[in-house]
Amino acid sequence: MAVLTQELLLHAERCMRHEDVSKNLMLVGLNRTLDEWLCDSFVDLIEEMELWKWSDATRDFWLRLAKALQQSNISVTWAEQLDSRLASGHTTGKLSWATATRSIRECKMRIERIGGSRLDTDSEVRGLDQTTWELMWAGEAAMQKSIPALRQAGYESISDLPRIQQSYREKVLVVIPPAMRTCVTSNGEQRVQMLIPVVQGLSLKQRQLM
Repeated sequence: MAVLTQELLLHAERCMRHEDVSKNLMLVGLNRTLDEWLCDSFVDLIEEMELWKWSDATRDFWLRLAKALQQSNISVTWAEQLDSRLASGHTTGKLSWATATRSIRECKMRIERIGGSRLDTDSEVRGLDQTTWELMWAGEAAMQKSIPALRQAGYESISDLPRIQQSYREKVLVVIPPAMRTCVTSNGEQRVQMLIPVVQGLSLKQRQLM
């Protein structure tokens, strides 16, 4: 693995060293890969590869490099610089669809790795109620169908979706540091609800599951 990773890195360095056709082709290929995998940066792609096997990462150079780096646990010094040089058509700096959905997909993957399945009737033994358990599978299936439709409608990132900021008194999802709290009476917690708009190709059931 170390030898393969080194060879992939050397190839990337050679192709990206000069402002020429080779570099342009590499950047076009990277943008295409990021678009296909719903990632917004090369660093994001490396993190995404933790959820996938080697057999899933053989389609192109950037997938192989990302998977090799993830599996070798190697940090690439030019990864962030590379992200800043992405083609202008790609929007970086926003929360990608891959990042936004990764936690639930990772949870599902870990459950499956230890023998769990959608038909498991003992979900509460694993610390999840039956509704949440079912949503891990139904929700992921809905996301796979819904995200392409949302992107086609112009919602390239989950950050582009409309949202409602809930009262801090309600059930919370995000903890805000004391220095960033909006007022002294706030408990420092914040809940943001994303709204799934009506778009072509997206059913009501899919919107509800999302």
